[in-house]
Amino acid sequence: MNFFQAILLGLVQALTEYFPVSSSAHIRIVGALMGKDPGAAFTAIIQFGTELAVLLYFRRDIARILNHWFHCLAGKDGSSWKERMGSKDRDAALGWYIIIGTVPIVIAGLIFQKVIETKLRNLWITVVVLILFGLLLDYFDRTGKQNKTVEQMTAKDAILFGVGQMLALIPGVSRSGGTMTFGRALGYTREAAARVSFLMAIPAVFGAGILETIKSLKNINADAAFPGWGATICATIVSFVVGYLVIIAFLKIVSMFSYRGFVIYRIGLAIVVAILLLTGAIPAVGGVAAA
Repeated sequence: MNFFQAILLGLVQALTEYFPVSSSAHIRIVGALMGKDPGAAFTAIIQFGTELAVLLYFRRDIARILNHWFHCLAGKDGSSWKERMGSKDRDAALGWYIIIGTVPIVIAGLIFQKVIETKLRNLWITVVVLILFGLLLDYFDRTGKQNKTVEQMTAKDAILFGVGQMLALIPGVSRSGGTMTFGRALGYTREAAARVSFLMAIPAVFGAGILETIKSLKNINADAAFPGWGATICATIVSFVVGYLVIIAFLKIVSMFSYRGFVIYRIGLAIVVAILLLTGAIPAVGGVAAA
C-alpha cells in the first residue's frame, strides 16, 4: 500500500464510520479494489482518528457523565447499590448504561474472534447483510414512534442497543446502523438513537482498537500491507479532521430527514459489489482478484 492509498482509506474511514453504511465493509471493499488488504495494524490505528473526533465533539457530555458516574459510585448520592447505580442521577445512570451496552460486543468479540476475522469477511456475506440491515433500518425508521430521548433510557434498552452494536462485528451491518436500528425499534428519536450510538461506541471501539493495535504492532515488520508510519499518521489525521466534520453534518441530517437515503445507498452498494464479484473484478475473500 502506498502513501496515497493510505490517505484514501483514512478518508473512507472518516466518511463511513458514523453513517449507517458500515465502515468495515467500505474498508474491505476499497481494499479489494486496490488489490491490497489494508492490514490489521493500519485499520486499527486509523480508527483512533474517528473516535478522537467523537471525544472532541461530545467532550462536554462525556465529562458530565464521567463526573456524575464517579460521584454516584463514591456514594455521594446515597450508599445503597441503587443510588450508586444512578437511581437519583440520570447522567450517572447513562454512564452505567453505556457500560452495560458494551458487554455484548466484548463477549461476542472474544468468543467469535476467529470467525469474525476469517469467514465473516466474505464479501458475499457483506452484500447480503448490507441489504438485510438496510431494509430493517428503513422499516423501523418508518414505523418507530420516535418519542423517546436519551434521558429515558433503561437498562433493558441499553442491552438491546448493545446487541445492535454487537451485530456490527459482521462487516456490512454497521455499528452505527445496528444501534440506530435497535434504537428506532425501541421508539427513540433519530437524534437520540444517533447520540447513543456515538457514546456507546467510545469504550467498544477504543478498547478493541487498543488491543488490536498492540497485537498488530508486534508483527508490524512482517506486515507487507503496512504503508509506513508517515502514511499511517497522515491517514489517521485525515480520519480525525474529516470525521469531526461528518459528525456535525450527520446530526443535522438525522434531525431533519429520515434514514431512507442511507438505505438506498446500502442497497446500491450491495448491488455494485455483487456485480464486481460476479464479474471477477474483486474476490469474495482475500485482497487480490483472480487474474
